[in-house]
Amino acid sequence: MSSRTWPPGGGARRPISPRVAAPREPVDPARIGRGVVRRRAKGMDTGAVAAALEDARFDARQDSRHEHLADDDRGRAELAEWERLHQLLAAAAPGTVYDPDADDVVQAELAADAAAAAARKAELREAARIAARADELQALRELGTLEQAEPREGDEAVRDELTRRAGGYVQGDVDAWLAYALAAHLGHYRDPAARQRAAGLLTPPLLAHAALLTELAHLAPGVGVDQLAFAARLTTTEPEAAGDLAAFLACARSDAS
Repeated sequence: MSSRTWPPGGGARRPISPRVAAPREPVDPARIGRGVVRRRAKGMDTGAVAAALEDARFDARQDSRHEHLADDDRGRAELAEWERLHQLLAAAAPGTVYDPDADDVVQAELAADAAAAAARKAELREAARIAARADELQALRELGTLEQAEPREGDEAVRDELTRRAGGYVQGDVDAWLAYALAAHLGHYRDPAARQRAAGLLTPPLLAHAALLTELAHLAPGVGVDQLAFAARLTTTEPEAAGDLAAFLACARSDAS
């Protein structure tokens, strides 16, 4: 395929909506309560923890008399943590004092927190990459030079971001660009594994468009993408028919070979 006029079928661009800021993590009262107990309990022996447990039980009984404290998640978590620490020290050797660094439950939570924090950082980095790439593709669209860019790994998610920014409207020129790249094996689509992954990441109309372009290129080698603008229109209005036509042409080509 040769590329002369872009995008096939033309079409007006829609304004881009601003990106939405990532929400903050909600406060967890139960987690706060457990942390308070562990800090207080550090260095306590069995007797001191038992006394603190009795105080917590007394506070819980008092709170139960007040309706506005009945759903106190932090209070319940503190009581449960004092009970756990009391059982932990009761089963330990005499004279043992509480040390969060030696508490398997605490260490497991810290490890899980570290893994979750790393995952959140990775998600933020990926979101930033997608946003930056979306800005880049949008700039190329405005300059009319999108066809000069080759797709990269992850551009399927960038397509979704551009669609989200546009209020859910499909970006016809971006879809046509990706369909052409997929059909012509451009950019990361040179890798068969990337093309296979794309089947689960791109929309059926886009995939049908790429399949139809592939078969039309076999049918008329050297045809320009501007001569195949009808393929974009067909897959937009009748995606199932376009997919059926691509499958028919592929079958006919296989039978002829």
